[in-house]
Amino acid sequence: MAARSGNTCGIRERLPALLTDLYQFTMAYAYWRAGRNQEPAVFELFFRDNPFGGGFSLFAGLQDCLLFLDSFRFTDQDVEFLRSILPPTTDPAFFQFLLGLDCSAVALRSVPEGSVAFARVPLMEVEGPLAVVQLLETSLLCLVNYASLVCSNAARFRLAAGPKRKLLEMGLRRAQGPDGGLTASRYTHIGGFDLTSNVQAGFLFGIPVVGTMAHSYVTSFTSLEEVWPQVLAAANGAGDPVNVIALIKGWLGRVCELLGAEPGRIHEGELAAFTSYAIAYPHNFLPVIDSYSVGRGLLNFCTVALALCELGYRPVGVRLDSGDLCSQSVDVRRAFRRCSEHFSVSAFESLIIVGTNNISEQSMTELNEKENEIDAVGVGTHLVTCTKQPSLGCVYKLVEVRGRPKMKISEEPEKSTVPGRKAVYRLIDSEGHPFLDLLCLKAEPPPEAGQPLSCYPLGEENSPAAVTPAQVICLRQEVFSKGQVKDHLCSAAETRAKVQSSLQTLHPRHKRLHEPDSYTVALSEKLHNLVSELQKGSSNFLLAS
Repeated sequence: MAARSGNTCGIRERLPALLTDLYQFTMAYAYWRAGRNQEPAVFELFFRDNPFGGGFSLFAGLQDCLLFLDSFRFTDQDVEFLRSILPPTTDPAFFQFLLGLDCSAVALRSVPEGSVAFARVPLMEVEGPLAVVQLLETSLLCLVNYASLVCSNAARFRLAAGPKRKLLEMGLRRAQGPDGGLTASRYTHIGGFDLTSNVQAGFLFGIPVVGTMAHSYVTSFTSLEEVWPQVLAAANGAGDPVNVIALIKGWLGRVCELLGAEPGRIHEGELAAFTSYAIAYPHNFLPVIDSYSVGRGLLNFCTVALALCELGYRPVGVRLDSGDLCSQSVDVRRAFRRCSEHFSVSAFESLIIVGTNNISEQSMTELNEKENEIDAVGVGTHLVTCTKQPSLGCVYKLVEVRGRPKMKISEEPEKSTVPGRKAVYRLIDSEGHPFLDLLCLKAEPPPEAGQPLSCYPLGEENSPAAVTPAQVICLRQEVFSKGQVKDHLCSAAETRAKVQSSLQTLHPRHKRLHEPDSYTVALSEKLHNLVSELQKGSSNFLLAS
């Protein structure tokens, strides 16, 4: 089914203008009282450390930011509520001012959504009237923080799984509320997952949706007498419907004999559940087979699957949800091959094995280190809740007011900001890999391919480095200005393709899941000098005081 038209997912309902922190309004009021609300200002949004101890992040959430800017305004009801919570001494004219606000004077320049991103590199630059761009802070952070984090987490799972194994996101029931569940489904797909169990995410974003049965379905049956209807027509529609119960009873003894089991070992309720489901979904038969034991479930699956094959259908496979998935998958595959060879049923050669059992990044990595026959993996809790790191820690910092650079100088050096409006360039080496992101002042001429330049890597500010890029990419694009979205709003599938393209350019040493090489982010010489001047000026002020 196609994604819902516009792909906006009700941004006004999900993120109204009031979904922000109170101090944004108290600052806006103070700016307004001082006559500073229209002063041109520039903020930057960035994160300080790459997530999960890795070497990179992915930038996601831009599309929702654009839709939020496009719809940003306060209603009469919003303003009446603000009137009730702000001090009674608040000038009534301020509330009229709020009613007239929108983003018609705001410009947003951004790294492309789906791009690989690195710590301290500004993802977005927001320019506009001081009061307005201040009011946008919390909402923009809310839209970028989790989207980028869970997208990056999904990319790490994809790297751990390798390119061939199918990945299913199934974390809705574990997510932080409905919006968290939808956001997770959307951005894990963008980050590299193939499928989702989330039906609403499929409806809104066009993500392929899959799912068959839970253990509750299996345990709800007791005997074959509960199966109804008991007949199924052949796949080609020829002849009269066949009594499936009789067919299955005929196959059961043959399967047990082949696999060295006694018919009395099977669980009749499970066999009944599989039979009933196969009659309902003969083209999509993929049950969970460990409700009682994998051995019993395997016998019942093979019995029902062979009956389906006799009628011309192709069963899909099985799901394993407990125990040692690797060793179980090997045993299951061996049984499939024996059935295929002994009964001359080629469909058993293509049956898939799905593993789902509290999968983490570590257990995903271990799958590649052990013998296994798992074709697809479903991941829930550790994916959508980002258990290794609950927040990306994006911040939104003022860098310029009235054309003057602004800098936060902190006792913790990593919390100091880089002042001024900037251009951001990605330098590419001769093999096509990014090796350095360069922050320059906006007015500086851009670096040129093949021309050496001197820069100052962050963290090594007193040690200039000389580099020569083979190629230079300007990372910033203007995506919103004068109240209009300038960028094409991509589908989830389009952004997903951008992610994979961006990751493919990254050198393997930066993509390593454990102990990756640090990617270099550096300041141009002029920007380095500006930072030094402002730091020195701050020190002189303190001494003079």
